[in-house]
Amino acid sequence: MNYVLALFLPPLSILLAGRIFTSIVTFIIWVPAIIFSGGLTHPMFILLAWILIYQSHADRRERL
Repeated sequence: MNYVLALFLPPLSILLAGRIFTSIVTFIIWVPAIIFSGGLTHPMFILLAWILIYQSHADRRERL
């Protein structure tokens, strides 16, 4: 479910993955990037969110 959320709101999905500081920094960069580039940079943030979500799942698997 978090991967689908990353398609529309990458900073929120990063926050839900447990990366609070990264989420705040991403949001601060994401909003102006969407406004000024017309959405051309949005795939970059989706990729970042997917990587961070995958890493958080991998960390959980290692702890078990």
